[in-house]
Amino acid sequence: MKALNPNAVGLSAGLLSAICMLIMGILAMAGIYMEAFEVMKAFHIGFDATAGGTVWGIIEAFVFSYVFGYLFAVFYNKFA
Repeated sequence: MKALNPNAVGLSAGLLSAICMLIMGILAMAGIYMEAFEVMKAFHIGFDATAGGTVWGIIEAFVFSYVFGYLFAVFYNKFA
């Protein structure tokens, strides 16, 4: 069985989360899809419907997703 590269999994998860957060921020600034924005805002402390809040949300989402993706790959490799 081939092992997962923890850095690659972390970067993939982080990039995907950052793109999703960017899209959510753009839609929120346009006033679209506000219910989903409110849910996301509850889970991400600095995320807001402003340019600065969107950048902060992108950074926060990337970091958290990278860490969890990295740990997922490490544990997967250990248990597989």
